[in-house]
Amino acid sequence: MKPSLHGPVNPRVVNDKGALSGKDAALAVPARQGHTKLDAKALASLEEAATGRPLISGNKVTLLFDGPRTITAMMAAVAVARDTINLETYLFDQDALGLKFADLLIAKQKEGVQVCIIYDCVGTLGTPQAFFDRMQGAGIRMLPFQPVSPHHKLLRWRINNRDHRKILVVDGKVAFTGGVNITAAYSKGSLFRSSAVEGVSVGWRDTHIQIEGPAVAALQWMFLDNWASQMTTELPDRDYYPPLPPAGGKVVRVLASRSKGNHEIYKAYFLAIQGATKSIHITAAYFVPDGQIMRDLIDAAQRGVEVKIILPSATDSGTVSRASHTFYTRMLKAGIQLYELKKAVLHAKTAVIDSSWSTVGSTNIDMRSFLHNHEVNVVVMGDDFGREMESAFQDDLQDSNEIKLEQWEQRPLTQQFKDWLARLLSYWL
Repeated sequence: MKPSLHGPVNPRVVNDKGALSGKDAALAVPARQGHTKLDAKALASLEEAATGRPLISGNKVTLLFDGPRTITAMMAAVAVARDTINLETYLFDQDALGLKFADLLIAKQKEGVQVCIIYDCVGTLGTPQAFFDRMQGAGIRMLPFQPVSPHHKLLRWRINNRDHRKILVVDGKVAFTGGVNITAAYSKGSLFRSSAVEGVSVGWRDTHIQIEGPAVAALQWMFLDNWASQMTTELPDRDYYPPLPPAGGKVVRVLASRSKGNHEIYKAYFLAIQGATKSIHITAAYFVPDGQIMRDLIDAAQRGVEVKIILPSATDSGTVSRASHTFYTRMLKAGIQLYELKKAVLHAKTAVIDSSWSTVGSTNIDMRSFLHNHEVNVVVMGDDFGREMESAFQDDLQDSNEIKLEQWEQRPLTQQFKDWLARLLSYWL
């Protein structure tokens, strides 16, 4: 059943000085999404009604592609930190990259910068405890999210609820989020915009963003709120919310999700898909949609919207990939165009709709992300950023193989049976 929403006449827009007036708020939101018939103000109002999150103006948003560029930018920001470093991550491995990052954090802690880290206990299950103990011994505040052993929280043990967010906030002034974890898989770039030759080992394909401006406070709040929710130790008294003057012209909405929460990322996705009039371009590392998202994508394709989805051919989760295969035939018959990225493991979670509504974050299009995990996504409004996202999508298409219906239906029955078995487990993947 589709929810019925009635948004405010004008969407709420805030900046470093608070809520904008009706006239200023109207100027901050483009009249239309790109060159389509979609009323951007109406979409923004509906999103606000669904998510409760305002638009935030005055931001600089920088796209970061793949591990090397992302990690370099993050470490550069950490290196000049003066007061606080707050890091939230799903994976933090004890490998060459993880050790280098940890050494930098320890060095900043010794300089007097307070470093605080939230790390997921399932994501870091293979990381030796000594790795985290070393950082804690140096004075870094460590918070293991939902420990695997139930004796830590007998009455509040939620092993199925994971912290899948990737957030870094430095001095409360610059923030990073997206899909990139801290693991050696990100030491190398993928084939994206690369001149790499055949046979060269490549890294994972992912997307992250760097944010400067008033929206940084929203990501800082998410980190601090998550820390408080675990009911462990209090954070030291620091200047977590410094003044944040405008740093650019981007208008964004910072969305969060958690188990038993408002499911605001899910709502933003289906509203944007339902409102699309020209194009829906999705890059999905893990794609096991529920019935509502699937129907909305099919409806869009059947009303003439160009729906293209890039999915992985190489993956770190074969079971999830097999489960996603069970949707291919239905989507292809509905006119949705499917592609699989070659060589590199696809880990990006992005979408650009009508070339003007864009999102980058940690959220996969599956029930785990939408219902069980702590996730974060940033929606960026406007044509300029939308063009950057479209350019990246088109470049990824060049490194992908298109899936054709006739070829797909000729797969061996054994493969189809394995896909069906994986689909049975899809809710828990």
